[in-house]
Amino acid sequence: MQEPIRLHSVAGSRSFRVLWLLYEMGLEPEVISYDLAKGELRKPDFQGLSPAGRVPVLEIDGQVLFESGAITEYLCETRSEKGLAPMPGEDERAQYLTWLHYAETIGVLIQNLNLQQVFLPDPAMRSPTVIGIEVKRLAVSLKPLERILAEQDFLLRRGFSAADTMMGFTLESARHYVRFDRFPKLSDYKARIEARPAYQRALEAEGLQQFYDREFYEVPEG
Repeated sequence: MQEPIRLHSVAGSRSFRVLWLLYEMGLEPEVISYDLAKGELRKPDFQGLSPAGRVPVLEIDGQVLFESGAITEYLCETRSEKGLAPMPGEDERAQYLTWLHYAETIGVLIQNLNLQQVFLPDPAMRSPTVIGIEVKRLAVSLKPLERILAEQDFLLRRGFSAADTMMGFTLESARHYVRFDRFPKLSDYKARIEARPAYQRALEAEGLQQFYDREFYEVPEG
């Protein structure tokens, strides 16, 4: 009997990247959801799976993996027949790896903004200066994507890949801090990937995100 695939998830977090990729591969994971507000990621059982107490965690092939980028690389390499990543020696391998990890460069900027705008318990603790700087850095980080997507539909010329599943979650979060009317090609790309059936399935399976209470966060005055 094949071992079940289990994805430990928080709706609206990096775990979405993995869930979406699994569905693109035709895999059917059991989704185990956690509630941040109840401190469920701090429980010893979960921290035994994830040393940093963070999602995603994926149980697959008798192994426990964490970090969305590492999980993505593992899935694509062990299931190369799915065709969602160029393998070593194939065309666009370098570009694939670059965009795969660039998604996390953008993700860190979003994480810093989430901390300031969403997670600090007292609005008086926010720094308008830090928020303003991080928003500008985030906008600058999106410019290379706008340029490349003016020339092709996806991050690789060959078509949709796991680099897009890494980036898609990042863009959904970025739109809460940067206005995408400044990035028309990126907006078109975002609409393309979100229309994919596997993306829609992942949204439905993961449930409502627990982070953002508004569509857009302005830089506070200060």
